[in-house]
Amino acid sequence: MKYNEISHFSHPQHILKFEYTEVPFKCDGCKEVGIGSRYRCSYCDFDLHMHCAIPSLSISHPFYKKCSFQFMSRPPGDTPRYCNACEKDVTGFVYHCKSCGFDLHPCCAKLPMVLDDGEVKLYLYRKVSSPCHKCGRKGRSWSYRSACKKYNLHVACVREMLVENWHELYFGHGKGFGGASSGGGSTRKLETRIPSLKNTLQTPHKRSKGKVKKCCEIAGLALQFVISAVLGDPTTLIAGVIGTLMSRG
Repeated sequence: MKYNEISHFSHPQHILKFEYTEVPFKCDGCKEVGIGSRYRCSYCDFDLHMHCAIPSLSISHPFYKKCSFQFMSRPPGDTPRYCNACEKDVTGFVYHCKSCGFDLHPCCAKLPMVLDDGEVKLYLYRKVSSPCHKCGRKGRSWSYRSACKKYNLHVACVREMLVENWHELYFGHGKGFGGASSGGGSTRKLETRIPSLKNTLQTPHKRSKGKVKKCCEIAGLALQFVISAVLGDPTTLIAGVIGTLMSRG
């Protein structure tokens, strides 16, 4: 078997092949949205995030020093469970701590503690006292905050934006927007649905017009990198889908 092919317990009938896509897909492991690197069975339209395709049997996390998270193919028990990082439902693959009862989506469990592209540096916090740029509220879920402390984005808010803007992935035309996973034209179609910071920034600006524009551009870059991380591929700039700056338009 080649290095870019794997066999996986969740899809034993076929080999999964590594590929890269700029079109969003729904992971058949954790049931969450993904983009960028994935393992895929093209025969069955079956996709897995990298973190779901090659999971760790157990992990620890800096935010929960006393916990040991075990990888599970389905949530334990019969009661609904939610991810402690993004507050969204857990319906597939999950990292679960038996002693504390905490749950983490595989991509949330592997969120980088620092996102740095050389221009924007963001740090992951369990709780932040400053308001989120998307919802204007404090606290809530895990957050990414910029090094300058001016930009703060809840992981939960980013997840909500993805669900709102990519509604079809869950309730509409099925996986890959009815076969969009292979069409370049579909990528352009997606651009109008990609989350935008326009009219969503809750933090008031009291600066000159030029500085406001620069401020929004940096915030747009920050959101772009957080979306990439939440989707399971923090190295992806998703330029073909999101565009250079989401705050433009």
